[in-house]
Order: sequence, then C-alpha cells, then structure tokens
Amino acid sequence: MFLETDRVRLRNFRESDVDALADLHADPAVMRYLEGGRPLDRAAAAELLDRLMAADGWWAGEEKASGRLLGLFEFRETEPGVRELGYRLHPSAWGRGLATEVSTALLDKGFRELGVHRVFATTMTVNTGSRRVMERVGLRFVRTFFQDWPDPIPGSEHGEVEYALTREDWTGGRPASR
Repeated sequence: MFLETDRVRLRNFRESDVDALADLHADPAVMRYLEGGRPLDRAAAAELLDRLMAADGWWAGEEKASGRLLGLFEFRETEPGVRELGYRLHPSAWGRGLATEVSTALLDKGFRELGVHRVFATTMTVNTGSRRVMERVGLRFVRTFFQDWPDPIPGSEHGEVEYALTREDWTGGRPASR
C-alpha cells in the first residue's frame, strides 16, 4: 500500500482490477475529458491496466469500507523533485470529497516524505470539477496552454490549464484537510 486516508487506500494495481477498470473507462462521463473523449472497450482497458502495473506513480484508489475500486490516482515523478497529480474516479465517487481527500494526502506525503519541491496538475479549461479539486488542495493557476490534438475533444478550443504548488507555498499556507 502506498497511502491511506480516512476513506481510501492507494495500492498497486493488480490483474483482478481489470473488470473495475474496464467499467470505469466505459463510462462516457468519466471519459468526457480524456482519451479523445471516447470510452474505452475492455481490451483497451486491459492494455491500460498492463501499462499502469508496469509504471511508477499510478495507484489504484480503493474504498476502505467496501474494498471497491473507485478509480486511479497519479502522483508520478516527471523530473527529479517534481510530481504530476491526477485522478480519475467512478461517478459514484464524485461529489464526496474523495479526490480532495486523497490529493491532499498525496501532497502531504510528497512534501514531507518524498523530497518533492513542486507538484503540478493539468486538465482541460472546461473541466471545472477537476479545477475545483486542484484549487481546494492549494494548487494555484499557472497558465492556459493549447495543444494540437489529432482528434480534438469538444471544449479543447478553450485550451488546457496548469495548476501547481511548491514546497515553499505548501509550508507557508497549507490548506486544512477537508
């Protein structure tokens, strides 16, 4: 196990996660801002699971009370001392503060234990839900940028946003856990 909060346990992915991961990625609401805006079929979800199991910095988010896979969390090192924060949750987990709870714990672990000096996150400008989580955990707006996608998602014409938090800003005014 990588991390535990009051309600969520982050652990390595395992082969038995394939059905839950396929269910997550088959949901159009989950995929609205990801992977070209299209749901993934089971074969693509199985390939994704293989990549997640082989990669560092990706964690299965499991609800402690039920043992159910809620989604995935990214806290991947992109360069020494820099981590990218990300999350993808099943709609049943939306609006419950779980992304905020786990993201806050990841920031804490990164800055206290892992020697991280900067954490950043990106999303589409129009993804207000993810932007709210980023702001709640203390990340600050850095920039809007535009990428040239081969198959743009509706809303991509507004660009993407980057939010970030440095260790100095975290120690100087860390937000309270929610």
